[in-house]
Amino acid sequence: MRKVPFLAFLTAILLTLTATPARAEPAPYPNIEFPNFDLVKPGGQTVELRTSSRKLQVSYTYDGRTRTLENFLSSSSTQGFVVLDGQTQELLVERYHLADRNTRFQSWSMAKSFTSAAIGIAIGEGHIRSVDDPVTKYIPELAGSGYAGVSLRHLLWMSSGVTWDETLDVPGVHVGASIGVPLPRMAAQRVRGWEPGTRFNYTSMNSFVLAWAVTKATGVPYERYVERKLWQPAGMGSAAYLGNDSKGNSMGYCCYYATARDFARFGLLYLNGGQALGRQVVPRSWVEASTRPSAPSPGYGLHWWLGEDGEFMAQGFLGQTIYVSPRHKVVIVKSTLITTGDAGETMPAFRATAAEVARTRAAAR
Repeated sequence: MRKVPFLAFLTAILLTLTATPARAEPAPYPNIEFPNFDLVKPGGQTVELRTSSRKLQVSYTYDGRTRTLENFLSSSSTQGFVVLDGQTQELLVERYHLADRNTRFQSWSMAKSFTSAAIGIAIGEGHIRSVDDPVTKYIPELAGSGYAGVSLRHLLWMSSGVTWDETLDVPGVHVGASIGVPLPRMAAQRVRGWEPGTRFNYTSMNSFVLAWAVTKATGVPYERYVERKLWQPAGMGSAAYLGNDSKGNSMGYCCYYATARDFARFGLLYLNGGQALGRQVVPRSWVEASTRPSAPSPGYGLHWWLGEDGEFMAQGFLGQTIYVSPRHKVVIVKSTLITTGDAGETMPAFRATAAEVARTRAAAR
C-alpha cells in the first residue's frame, strides 16, 4: 500500500519536470512546472505588507518534546514561510531557503480555495443564481455523465458522488492533459458511484468542473475572471501563473504559481471577510459559508479545510498551506518543494505561532 502514493508522487514529478511551459515564462526555481500557463497580472493598487520589528519567541510541545519555530522550519524543509499579523498588516516572519520574496511557489491544491472564491464572486454578481443549482445548468456538456444531478454545493463539499481515487486518478489526469486530452472530455467520462451529498470523497476533478462552470456562467475564461475579479481587486503585488491543460482550460484544482506574500494576501482577504482596499471583493456571506463545516465532513467547508476555534486553511500537496486564525487575526503561509518531518506537527507549530503574534501585538500597545 505504501508504494501507491510514492508512485503517484513520482509520476507527477516526472511529468512536471519534463514539461515545457508555453505562453508564459517558466516560474522560477524551486517550483515544479506544468506544461501550459496563463499569466494573471496584478492591478494598480497593492495591499501593503509592512515588516515588523517585533520578535517572536515560539515554543510548543509536540510528541512529548519542546519544539521551537526554528526546529519546525528546519525539520519540514520549508522553503517559503510568512507570518502576517492581519490586524496590523505587518510581516513578523518572512523566511526563504533556495528562494526569495519574488519566487513563485507552486500552490498545488491551495488553488481549490481560489476557485471557491471565484464561484462566490460569480454568485454575488448574478452570473450563477445559486450554489444549489445543478452544474449541468451551466455545463450542459456534462448531461449524461456522473455529474448529472450534482449541484455546485456538492462539488464544493467534495461530495459529488462521482467515482474517483485522488491518489490514482490525478496522475492519470496530468498524463492526459500533457498529451493533449482536454480536461472537459475527462470530466464528461466520470461515472456515478453514490448519491451526491452523502459522502466526502476528495476529488480534484470537482474543482476543475467548478472552474469550467465559472467560464461558462460568466462568459469569461476562468483565468481572466480570476484576474479581474479576484487577483487585482484583492491587491495582489505580483503576477501569477495559472496552469491549464494543453487546450487552454484552466485546471482550477491546482497549479497557481504565486509569491508567498500574495498567498498571504489571499488569506488576509478571507480574514477580513472578503474585503480589501476598502471594497468587498468576495461576498462576506460567501466567506462565512465557505469556512463553516459541510454536511458530509465537519473538517471541510466550501473548498476550505477547517480546524479548531474557527481556523481555516487552503492546503496542497507536500504541505503547502495558507493558514488563517480569526481568533488571533493571523495568516501563515508555508511553501515547500519536498516535505520532510512529521506532518502532524504543522498545526501545533502554526497555533503556537499565531498565539505568539497575538501576545506580542498586545505587548506592543
